[in-house]
Formats: sequence, C-alpha cells, structure tokens
Amino acid sequence: ELVRASSLYTVHTPVPAGHDYFDESLFGKYMGGYPQMLGISWDEFIGMGRTNPDDHSERFCMSTFACNTCQEVNGVSKLHGWVSQRMFAPIWKGYYPEESHVGYVTNGVHFPTWTATEWRKVYDKYFDETFLSDQSNESIWHSIYNVPDAEIWETRMALKKKLVDYIREKFAATWLKNQGDPSRVVTLLESITPNALYIGFCRRFATYKRAHLLFTDLERLSKIVNNPERPVKFIFSGKAHPADGAGQGLIKRIFEISQRPEFLGKIIFLEDYDMELARRLVSGVDIWMNTPTRPLEASGTSGEKAEMNGVVNLSVLDGWWVEGYRQGAGWALKQERTYQNQGYQDQLDAATIYSLLENEILPLFYNRNEQGFSEGWIKTIKNSIATIAPHYTMKRQLDDYYDKFYIKEAANFKKLAANNNRLAKELAAWKETVAQRWDSIRVVSKDDSMLYSAETGKKYTLRYVIDEQGLNDAIGLELVSIKTGKDGEERIFSKREFDVVAHEGNNYTFEATFEPDVAGSFKSCVRMYPKNENLVYREDFCYVKWLD
Repeated sequence: ELVRASSLYTVHTPVPAGHDYFDESLFGKYMGGYPQMLGISWDEFIGMGRTNPDDHSERFCMSTFACNTCQEVNGVSKLHGWVSQRMFAPIWKGYYPEESHVGYVTNGVHFPTWTATEWRKVYDKYFDETFLSDQSNESIWHSIYNVPDAEIWETRMALKKKLVDYIREKFAATWLKNQGDPSRVVTLLESITPNALYIGFCRRFATYKRAHLLFTDLERLSKIVNNPERPVKFIFSGKAHPADGAGQGLIKRIFEISQRPEFLGKIIFLEDYDMELARRLVSGVDIWMNTPTRPLEASGTSGEKAEMNGVVNLSVLDGWWVEGYRQGAGWALKQERTYQNQGYQDQLDAATIYSLLENEILPLFYNRNEQGFSEGWIKTIKNSIATIAPHYTMKRQLDDYYDKFYIKEAANFKKLAANNNRLAKELAAWKETVAQRWDSIRVVSKDDSMLYSAETGKKYTLRYVIDEQGLNDAIGLELVSIKTGKDGEERIFSKREFDVVAHEGNNYTFEATFEPDVAGSFKSCVRMYPKNENLVYREDFCYVKWLD
C-alpha cells in the first residue's frame, strides 16, 4: 500500500516493442528469490506482471507490473492517455477504458537547453523580466507580436546560416571520403545555401514514424524541389535501433534517393545524428515535419523544441500536435483515418503534404516584400511562438505533474503512513478479508425486471438484497448502461449509484431510482464492487461482479 501510494508509472509508447516481456523461466532465473523475501508465493509475485495472473503461459510484463503497483498511471499527451486507457484496460477487468484512472501529462521541453542564444536575446529584450520563472504563461509570450518583422527574419536567417555552415564544416570531409565522385560532393556542398526553404525530418527511424512518406510520388516530389523560383530542401537525419532492420532499411532508401541526380542537394541525409546536430536542426530549418502513423506517436518533443526557435510545424495530428496545432500557426494533416488500408492512407497523406507545399507553404514563404521576407510567413512564426510554445515548456509539464499526481500521492502516502503505518495496515487487512469472502457474497433477492422494458418519462426503482458475508457495508452497487457507437464500440452511457436503505444482519438492501430520458436500445446491468473510503481508485482493488 505504501509503495503504491508513492509511485507513478509514466508510459511512453503504445508500440508493443516498447514494453518489456519476459518468459517465466528467464524471469525466475533472476527474480526467483524475491517472493520468499516478500512473504508471498511465486504465483502471486509473477501474477502482478500478467493481465491474467493465473495464466502460466502469459509472459511477465513490466508495464503490467507497474500498473499494478502504482497509484497513478499516465500517458505523455492527451491522445496517448486515451490510447493508454484502452491498452491497459485488460488489467482492470470489469471496467471500461473510459472509466480508467489512467491520465496524461503532455511532454514539454527544457526551454534554456533547446532555445538558441539568438532567440534567448530576443526574448530577454522584449519579454517580461519574470519570463524564465513563468515560462508557461501565454500572455508573456504574446510580446513576440511587438518584435519588428525584420528582427524576426534576421534571427531566423542567422540561425539558418549557422546550420548551413555547420553542415559544410562537419560533413564535407566525410562526404569527400565516402561518396566517391568529388565533383558530386562539390555540387552538393555548393547547393547548400541559406536561400531555400528548409524542411527538417530528424528523429529515431522507427517504421511507424513513416520517414518514407515523402517519397510516395517521386515525380511530383521532383517537380517541387526543382522549381528554380521556389527552392526547397529536405534534411533527413536520425538513427534506427540496432535490431530494427526495417528502420535501417528506411535510412538506406532515403540515402539512395538523395544520390539520384534530380534530388542531389535537394534531399540531404546527415549521418551521425546527435544532440549537437539536433540543436542546429531544430533552430536552423524553416519547417519541422512529422508524419507518424496515427495514433502511434505518444507525444514527440522535437517539434516542441522547434517552436521555441521560430520553426513552424507541419505534422500529422498525433501526439502533442493534436493539442498544439493552431490555425495560422503551422499545418496539420487530419487525425482521422480515411482508409483502413495503410498503403492507401500513406498515399493520401503524402498527396496532402505535396498539396500543402505547392498551394500554401511555398507561395506563403516566397511572397517576399521589398525587405526580402514574407510578412505572412513572419506572422505565422509569431502566431506559433505566441500561442503554441508556452504550452510545451518543461515548466508547464512539471506544473501538471505536481497538480495531477505528485501532490495527490504525497497526501495519500502521508495519510497511510501516519501512526506507524496504521491506515496502510488496516487497508491491507481489509483487502485480504474481502478477497477471501468475495466469492461467497450472494444476491438474496432482487427486483429488476423493469430493466428489460423501461420507457422514457417513467420512474423505476431497482432493489437488491445482498448477503455481504459479514463485511459490514463493504459493497457498492451501480446501474451501468451501455450504448454501441457508430464505430461498433460499446461505451458507457450512464451510471447510477445504489443507496443502502436497510440493513439486517449480513443482509444489505440497495435501491436505485431512475427515469430514462433517452429512447433507444441500451445494455444495462448492475455492477457490484468493493468500496472503502481509503481506496483512491476502484482499480486499486479490482474485484467486480455483474449481477444477472
């Protein structure tokens, strides 16, 4: 009880490969001595890492173990919290995903680390002096609108020039050594100038991130990058996991395409991705592109780093961008799938990117005034900084963790640990007693026939008499109604608690009055569960019976 009350599990991915599973034989080799130390059986111990504790064929999962031993569980964006509720639903049988206590805190990034010095000077000059201690206050960031457009452009161009110089300095020798034809390398180096629109795609090369998406239609892509009046360059960088052959294959394909004559100097792959290169890229490119397969991007943070540096995002509405996107402050591919076939969806998303580039992004970027920059583009940068960046700082993230989880857990731990852990011991003993008697609890009588033919506008009373087997008001009942959505998924429509209206010996009488106000077909049933005011969530002690 004390460990649970002071523990939080943050899940970082819905991708199965990101969750550790161990065969029982391997798990036992290293963990076999712990049950005796803890005073429990081996089956109890390994069962905490299984969604079905008694299934000996099921492997031990560290994520399941964490969910069972932590009071709080959270995803790393709002959408990922929703995904995690569904992913972990089998652990807490008897409850629907939308009832889950799994929450979320959207990731943020450390502003002083990832913001270029040039931008720090701009912020120091125009923002309130309290800015660094109040980074997540959007009203302070609105001061970006007071910065002259020319100063924004000069800051962006200075950082783009830094990126160009960095690429030439770091990669020239390697390219001359590894790429064979020196004339090709010279051509490549000469083409890397600050004058073009630069789009960055730099991250871990997992297949779900769809680094290949841009290359769905090479002919159309070639027309885009070879327009002499509107030059555009794509910079790719990143690494794949050593065991991820498919991810490594993506890198190989991108490199091969970048060496084709029509793409030489227009599509550039930078090797040896590291923190230094990442810092240059998130501050030096004009657009940060992200194209994951929805909804597999738990959060993503590289685009948040780019925001702080006046780089505009072009991304699928997944992860943090679902919350972050603002019209006029970047571009988004819609969240909903059009096709179940992933190949078709990839083609549609690629076509959407091409269309955005051709019809919106490039015309906006190259609509230059007499001073040599696009006022519309500067407005987009300012909107992005003012309305998006303040919500994705580490300051905001920490505030969320305190408000949603840390303060609540600290209070509960303090309560349980007081007086030599008195309440924790009482709660543990109560759980043991309920678990021992749970299967003996029975329905003595019931009056619920109206559930099968209830009419709107009429009041009905349900009545159950439950033999609690001496547990003394440790049982709760609720009427749960389920509606099937258009997607075929069942969801909770309503819940109504029963009141205890009488008590004689071990028998408790429960009543609930309800009046249907919506017509239609529903599934309704009565759910029985253990209740204790010291349970933070019902999932802390997940015993459920559906009463026929």
